[in-house]
Amino acid sequence: MSNSPSRTRQLVALPVPSSKVLSVISLLCLVLLVACSKKVEKTEDIRPVRTIKASLAGSEISTEFSGEVRARVESRLGFRVPGKIVARHVELGSLVKRGQVLMQLDPQDLLLGQAQAKAGLSAAESNRDLAKAELKRYQDLREKNFVAQAVLDAKETTYKAAQASYEQAKAGFSNQSNQAAYANLMADVDGVVTAIEAEVGQVVSAGTSVVRVAKAGDMDVIVGVPEDKINSIRQMTDVTVKLWANSGEIYPAKLRELSPIADPVTRTFVAKIALPDTAKEVRLGMTASVSFGMKSPVSMIPLPLTALLQEKNISSVWVVESGVVRLVPVQIASTSGEDLLISGGIQPGQTIVTAGVNLLKAGQKVRILGVESESGASDAGSASGAAK
Repeated sequence: MSNSPSRTRQLVALPVPSSKVLSVISLLCLVLLVACSKKVEKTEDIRPVRTIKASLAGSEISTEFSGEVRARVESRLGFRVPGKIVARHVELGSLVKRGQVLMQLDPQDLLLGQAQAKAGLSAAESNRDLAKAELKRYQDLREKNFVAQAVLDAKETTYKAAQASYEQAKAGFSNQSNQAAYANLMADVDGVVTAIEAEVGQVVSAGTSVVRVAKAGDMDVIVGVPEDKINSIRQMTDVTVKLWANSGEIYPAKLRELSPIADPVTRTFVAKIALPDTAKEVRLGMTASVSFGMKSPVSMIPLPLTALLQEKNISSVWVVESGVVRLVPVQIASTSGEDLLISGGIQPGQTIVTAGVNLLKAGQKVRILGVESESGASDAGSASGAAK
């Protein structure tokens, strides 16, 4: 059975778009999307800042340093003779009394020397006594004219030599006795042991420091003063000390000594602050804070530390004028607590930025925090009253 023409299905091939046509269509779609999108408006960068009004104030100039409590007198003790350490009777921090034995050397050699000197003294004493008896005998013979004067003179010379030998041996024995006593190292003051620098079994030479003893009584706070503060602290008579262990207690103090030479390591000048006798709770080695202060002779402008911008060794602050900031160099006279005392560069009444100083640039517009909120609150209050 043959198929009819009406039932014959014919397949028609549709044309496939080329790559160029697809590119054109994509470009048209992109143009339409850009045309339909909204235009982005450019916003102006306005930084929020906190500020204060500059004002003159008669404040106190002060500066503060950290230090350590030390004894005013601290001795490095050592043996006066060489030898081997055989005993140590103190520990670090031990309280000692004047005359107390701290360490001992092996005394054997020293005792032998003392015995030798004693034997020499006995021999010299015997020779002197013999020479003295012979002199007495020859004096009697001379009186009877039994011997010549020359013989008597020789006996007198012999006696004088024997007497001199005796005195020499006596001095040598005393010296050796002292040497033997030096085998015991004794404390020369009442105090506390602050360091042990030698141990049992160690051979030390004469004068080598083996123990340190801090004298009980007067104490100082030792601080390092930078060279730019030397002249100012000389004029500051109000000196106080506060201990880290007891920050609630403040002790009046006095600058006792200021070194004229800088320390070769720290490049600071050592200052010794004398503590009063009333400081009973102070212990050696405690950490202390020393504050030097004086009344400022002229009025200056106090600013918080956060207002300062330090660039290339130049101290500056940001001044707000008509909503725009301007960088102004300033002269810092001193510090008072956590505030800087400005002696020049700005005028009273100017608005100074105190927060966000590192994020600003010259000519930038700023928004002072707190001003808008206060004005907005007042406007809202007025509107509420009108509605009532």
